Amino acid sequence: MLYTAPIGAGEPSRIGFIVSKAVGNAVTRNLVKRRLREAGALSLKGHGTGLAVVVRALPAAATASWDQLLTDYNAALAATTKRLGGSSPRVVSPTQGTTTEGTPRA
Repeated sequence: MLYTAPIGAGEPSRIGFIVSKAVGNAVTRNLVKRRLREAGALSLKGHGTGLAVVVRALPAAATASWDQLLTDYNAALAATTKRLGGSSPRVVSPTQGTTTEGTPRA
């Protein structure tokens, strides 16, 4: 689940994550958090200012691949920003500058 709210146009965008114990053990939760953090960092290229984003990881995120997680994140962000009346964010391909786990390429 992803929620967005507009903040001041000149303020940098902020992203927060909620990953409960329902997602899995600590190792699984941290993996999901790292992947979501990377997806959020990629989305800041298109929305560097003016948005507050909260991402709540559902239990299905524990078994999702990086590609699926990124696709779901981009779709949810596009849907919520469209409801806010903003332009659709630039969708980032999972192969643009990251490995399969979402870490930057060397």
